[in-house]
Amino acid sequence: MGQHSGIGVLDKAVAVLGAAATEPCTLAELCARTGLPRATAHRLAVGLEAHRLLARAPDGRWRPGPALAELATAASDPLLDAAASVLPRLRDITGESVQLYRREATSRICIAAVEPPTGLRDTVLVGARLPMTAGSGARVLLAWADPQTQRQVLSDAAFTDRTLVDVRRRGWAQSVAEREPGVASVSAPVRDATGVVVAAVSVSGPVDRMGRRPGVRWATDLLAAAEALHHRL
Repeated sequence: MGQHSGIGVLDKAVAVLGAAATEPCTLAELCARTGLPRATAHRLAVGLEAHRLLARAPDGRWRPGPALAELATAASDPLLDAAASVLPRLRDITGESVQLYRREATSRICIAAVEPPTGLRDTVLVGARLPMTAGSGARVLLAWADPQTQRQVLSDAAFTDRTLVDVRRRGWAQSVAEREPGVASVSAPVRDATGVVVAAVSVSGPVDRMGRRPGVRWATDLLAAAEALHHRL
């Protein structure tokens, strides 16, 4: 089972990850590769699946999950390096919470966030998975998503395809009490070096501070931050 840390359950979980990383495997193959009892291997594999470190292929074989790729990318991610410089400045300008989201299938994941030091705030934890059916960040990511994803999400969304047309025309999106009561937000697309939208940068906070039209107040600063992220990529 390789090196030992002295923490038995951790060593076994790492062994399970390593076994599935070699090539997709059945539970029986997982047991053979790790030497673990069937019940133990199954329990660990299911737990790792819950954390998205393992996933199951359509044929039921275990394989590496998407969280492993996210962790590997985060170890050397130009977007996160850029965010470390740009997001705190946007937070200081607006005095509100700032987030960076990536789309994964029909969800969006917060990959970076900074909070104002005091006052009521809209806290979104890094790693949080939010729906694509509500919120300005969702509108932005969906506006530049592929048509199939758009059709899949729009059937349950709080906005329409016309909304996405307006987002693309304007270059940013806003929402008020759409994702969460009392919260307003404004978001803009972040493009990589080739011009492809790879993320959405957002400013969010209480409606009482952000107002019913947060884009009027913060769109210019938000677009400048999105452009700064683009240049760093």
